[in-house]
Amino acid sequence: MDLSKVELDVHTHTIASGHAFSSLQEMANAASEKGLKLLGITEHAPGIPGTCAPIYFRNLHVVPRQMYGIDLMLGAEINILDGDGNIDMDDEMMARLDIRIAGIHSLCYKWGTKEANTAGMVKVIGNPYINIISHPGDGTAELDFEPIVLAAKEHHTLLEINNSSLKPVRHKDSARANNIEILRLCKKYDVPVILGSDAHISFDIANYEFLPPLLHETEFPDELIINSSVADFKSYLKLD
Repeated sequence: MDLSKVELDVHTHTIASGHAFSSLQEMANAASEKGLKLLGITEHAPGIPGTCAPIYFRNLHVVPRQMYGIDLMLGAEINILDGDGNIDMDDEMMARLDIRIAGIHSLCYKWGTKEANTAGMVKVIGNPYINIISHPGDGTAELDFEPIVLAAKEHHTLLEINNSSLKPVRHKDSARANNIEILRLCKKYDVPVILGSDAHISFDIANYEFLPPLLHETEFPDELIINSSVADFKSYLKLD
C-alpha cells in the first residue's frame, strides 16, 4: 500500500490520557499538515491510571469536529477487562462518543485461559457500540485469532494492525508473528483491517513505519486496508 495515500488515523491520544504529550489542537494541526482528511482522538477510558475523568467524555460536545481543514472524531479507547467481555465504560457514555475502540491493556486486564481471553474479545466485538479492536496482536493476552477474525467479519468491527506494538522499545516479542497471522486470516476471509499509529505525540500521527513489511510478507490486498478512504471507513462502520 502507498502510505502517502492514507486519509485517516483514528487511534491517537492527547495529554488528556495522562501519558501522552500533545494537546488536541496540536494533534489536529499535525494531522492537517500530514495531509489527512480525518483524525480520531481516542483517550484512554478510566481503567488506565492517570487518564481523564468521565466528565471529560461528557463534555466532548464543546469541541469543533472540524479543525485546520480536517474532520475530527472524538472518542475513547475502552478497556476489555476480562474473559467475560466486561469493559470499563457504560452504554450511556459510549453513546456520546463519535468513535469507540476497545482493547486489552495489562494495567487493567484479568488474565484467563486462551479460550477465555478469546471469548471475552469475541463478546466485545459483538457489542454494537464498539467500532474497532485495538492492537489485538500485541501479545498482552494469549488469543485464538480465527474466531476473532470471523466475529469481526460478522459484526463489521475493524481489527487494528498497530504500529506502536511493533516498536522495538516496546519489547512485545510476539507482536510481529501475531499480526502476520491476523493479516493472513483477514486475507483468507476477506475481512478489512485498519492501520493504527496509536500516536501519543503529534509527530507519530499516521506513522505506520513498521507495517509495510508485514503487509508485503502476507501480500495483503490494498483494498482491505480501510485507511485509504474516509468514505469507505465510515460506510463500513455505518458512521454516517
